[in-house]
Amino acid sequence: MTAPRTDNRVRRGNETRRLVLGRATALASVEGLEGLSLGRLAAELGLSKSGVFALFGSKEELQLAAVRAARELYVDHVVRPPRELPAGIARVWRLCEAWLEYSRSRVFPGGCFFLAVAAEFDARTGPVHDLVADARLEWITYVEITVEKARRTGQLRADLDVPLLAFELIALMESGNLQSVLFDDISAYTKAGTAILARLRTAASAQAPSLPSRFGG
Repeated sequence: MTAPRTDNRVRRGNETRRLVLGRATALASVEGLEGLSLGRLAAELGLSKSGVFALFGSKEELQLAAVRAARELYVDHVVRPPRELPAGIARVWRLCEAWLEYSRSRVFPGGCFFLAVAAEFDARTGPVHDLVADARLEWITYVEITVEKARRTGQLRADLDVPLLAFELIALMESGNLQSVLFDDISAYTKAGTAILARLRTAASAQAPSLPSRFGG
């Protein structure tokens, strides 16, 4: 009888952890990671504070767990969809489109979780800063790799400055997020997407397939 009881406790613990992290990532995207507390989350979710504390142990561990949980959602919504396409300019565009859709659909209510917490922790030190910075670097590197693979297919100009194009694409995506969140302006995503498409056309080679005229819908 011990094993079933243990299994049930583990299952309940995992369910509670997912529940807490879902609320924590949503709150952090709006109020920042510093706004999280074990007591607040327990109260809002109708859980015992001691039970939540047993799962995370400290505010810092809760913050770190929230960043990791947000990364998993980010990968699901942004990174995986473009992998269905072969390397090329269409995959680069699909990656940008997926990011804009992730922000526009408010996977996190405050827009992009990582933009919110990066602004909060960019000048700090410590484990949370390091984890946020690692996630940011991972994303930049992934965009650069996706662009480089497209260049190698011959669909982007051979002399293309890959890191610069990746920087420009990320800047345009993040500008759309910022304007939309700050001004409650959903049209910012159409502007950002249309600007990204225009930039990709200037980087495209003669062999590149055609791209949509604008982002929207």
